[in-house]
Amino acid sequence: MRKEPLDAGTIVSAAEDALRRYGPDKTTVLDVARLLGVSHGSVYRHFPSKAALREAVISRWLDRTRDQLAGTTGDPGQPAVERLRELLTTLFRVKWAKADEDPELFAAFLTLASEHSGTSAAHVAFLLEQIREIVTDGIDAGEFAPGEPDTIARAVFDGTSRFHDPRHAGDWRNPGIEAESAAVVSLLLDGIRAR
Repeated sequence: MRKEPLDAGTIVSAAEDALRRYGPDKTTVLDVARLLGVSHGSVYRHFPSKAALREAVISRWLDRTRDQLAGTTGDPGQPAVERLRELLTTLFRVKWAKADEDPELFAAFLTLASEHSGTSAAHVAFLLEQIREIVTDGIDAGEFAPGEPDTIARAVFDGTSRFHDPRHAGDWRNPGIEAESAAVVSLLLDGIRAR
């Protein structure tokens, strides 16, 4: 039996391990408890349901992505076009690395993200806000053509979805993916520049 205190972070880490081993369809709270050497009741003291535990896993996954993007909106004194290029390029690389470095958990993430659409929607809202902030600065500085920042941010996000939406992860191993993503980003940035 476990000797050290059990906390939510430790349980979420064990849940990630269980998801890697058994996949999202077969992982149970009992599997997580076994990995921790505790009763399943101990897990339920921290998470009232299997769904709550799975949501905590997806939240941690997305929090890590947000942490890796922190600071990529750049210095407002830099050209907005370069700030937006850096944000998008970093976003792509973070997602590609997650799919490549931890494929089992990434596959579980795809399933869990569809189950916890509210958590996923909050992540998309965060990404859109990052893009919108740079677009607004670019419009204010005269770098980008006048327009509605929310609409432009959504168009940039949707236009680059092949490179960051997990549903397209199968494409991310293609040898030309970096060149393809750079071409799409350049085309989008050129499209929103002031003339």
